[in-house]
Parts: sequence; C-alpha cells; structure tokens
Amino acid sequence: MPERRKYDPEFREGAVTIVRETGKSIAEVARDLGIGAGTLGGWVKKDRLARGEEADRARLDPGYVRRLERENAELRMERDVLT
Repeated sequence: MPERRKYDPEFREGAVTIVRETGKSIAEVARDLGIGAGTLGGWVKKDRLARGEEADRARLDPGYVRRLERENAELRMERDVLT
C-alpha cells in the first residue's frame, strides 16, 4: 500500500481556496497540486459544511427524513397513476 502523506493546514486551506476562487474543478486543482482528487474533494466538502453551504446528511432530523421519504413515495405513486 502507498504511504499516507500528511498535509499541513495551510496547504489544505490554500488548496480549498484555489477551488473556491478560481472556479476550477477539484480534479484539475488536485492534478496541478499533485494530490489525489478524493483528498481535495474531502477538504472542499468539509469547508462547505463549515460554511453552511452544504447540509450534513448525517445530522438531518430522522423524522424529517421519514416525512420526506413518505411524501416522495406518495408522489411516485401519483405519477405512476397519471402515466
């Protein structure tokens, strides 16, 4: 297995900033910096969660999720009846 590399916080923040400010894809920035796209993608996701730009699905209210799932099932049945 390849050795795991450690990146300092400044490097991580800089890489995420490049993605945020340049509009380049995560894959493109990762390639330019010589890191894995999955690694950079994880950093970007954490940044988006911290900024409130993305919902943490693991923290959603289970009752809310169940209601949405029921509503989704009802809408699918209605759609199937109409088609």
